[in-house]
Parts: sequence; structure tokens; C-alpha cells
Amino acid sequence: MNENTVEIRGVTVLAKANVYFDGKVVSHTMLLADGTRKSVGVIFPGRFHFGTAQAERMEITAGDCEVTLDGKPGLNRYAAGQQFEVPAKSGFDIEVITGRVEYVCTFF
Repeated sequence: MNENTVEIRGVTVLAKANVYFDGKVVSHTMLLADGTRKSVGVIFPGRFHFGTAQAERMEITAGDCEVTLDGKPGLNRYAAGQQFEVPAKSGFDIEVITGRVEYVCTFF
């Protein structure tokens, strides 16, 4: 395992991929024993908008991106080891300029 590896024990992974934006964003859903739902995925270069019914935390595990939260001024840059939170019934724009971003998303 490399230094950016995140290990999550005791999960069920749904084999069916969540594919968005013509394959430029791909994730898999994970269900933890305590009922927590997470997704783990990859975002390729581009700018994308996501809406969310539930609050969520996006943990960047590889790469870097620029994020603007709905209703909040300013653009924020996040890299591996950083995270941001999105309020329920909200959304965000995320842009990957080069390479790819890998992430773990936790839903609350």
C-alpha cells in the first residue's frame, strides 16, 4: 500500500459502479456495519456540479481540486489529506485541472 491508501475495515462494497458525467466521475458505495454509508471514487479532469440531500464530508486521498460550495463565495483548493463538508440539501462545484482526484465521501 502507498502513503495515500485509506483502509476501511468491515464494509460491504456494492459492485455496481456509480458513473457520472460520461465516466469522468466513478464511485462505489460502501456500507459499514454501523449503518454509515460512504462512497469511494475518482474524478478525472473537468468541472462538475453535485447536489446532495444529506450532509457529506469529502476526504481527498490523492490529487488536488478546486471547490465552490453552493451559496458560499470563493473558491477553495483541496489536496490529498484535506477535506471539506457540504451541508444537507445543498451542493458544490468541483474542478480537476490535471491528473485525477481520488476521494472518500461520508454521508451523514
